[in-house]
Amino acid sequence: MIVTLIVLCEVGFWVLLAAGLALRYLAKKPGPAVAVLLCEPLLEVVLLVVTAIDLKNGAEPDWKHGLAAVYIGFTVGLGHSTITWVDARIAHRFAGGPPPERPPKYGMARAVHEWRVAARWTVAAATAMALLQAAIWYVGGDGDTGSLRMWQQKMLWVIGINLIIGVGYTVFPKREPRSGVGAGR
Repeated sequence: MIVTLIVLCEVGFWVLLAAGLALRYLAKKPGPAVAVLLCEPLLEVVLLVVTAIDLKNGAEPDWKHGLAAVYIGFTVGLGHSTITWVDARIAHRFAGGPPPERPPKYGMARAVHEWRVAARWTVAAATAMALLQAAIWYVGGDGDTGSLRMWQQKMLWVIGINLIIGVGYTVFPKREPRSGVGAGR
C-alpha cells in the first residue's frame, strides 16, 4: 500500500504541477495556479500520515516506510527547484518568457552552482534522515528498524557524494577553453 501511495504522490506532483502551469500560462489565471501549486505539499502530508498510521497499526518497518521518508525528504529539498526549473521552461516555450538560465560552465561560478545543488540535496537527505529517525523512535526498541537505518546510511552517502562534487569543483575548477587566434599550442 505504501509503495502505491508513493507512486500516486509522484504522479499527483506532476499532475498538480501541469495543472498549475496550465492555469498560469494557458488560462492566464495566476491566482488559481498558485492555489493548485500550493496543494502539492498536501501530498507529502498524506503520505506521512498514512505511513505513520501503517506503523502504528503494527506494520513491521521495512524498505517501503524508508522510501516514503526519503520521498518526502527529496520533495522538501528539491521540490521548489524542480517547480522553478519546469516553470522557466514552460514560460519560455508557451508564454514568450526569456530563455531559461543555464548553469555556469567554468570557474568559481560553476563551483558556487555546485555548492547550491549540494545544499539542496543535503537538505533533502537530512530531512529524510530526520523522518527516518522519528520513525525509528516511533517504532521503539521492540521493532526491527534495520531497514530504516539502512536508508539513513544511504542518505549519508547522498550527502557525502554531493559534498565531494562541491569540493571537486572548488579545488579543481573547470577552466574555460582557450579560444581565438594565436592561442598557444
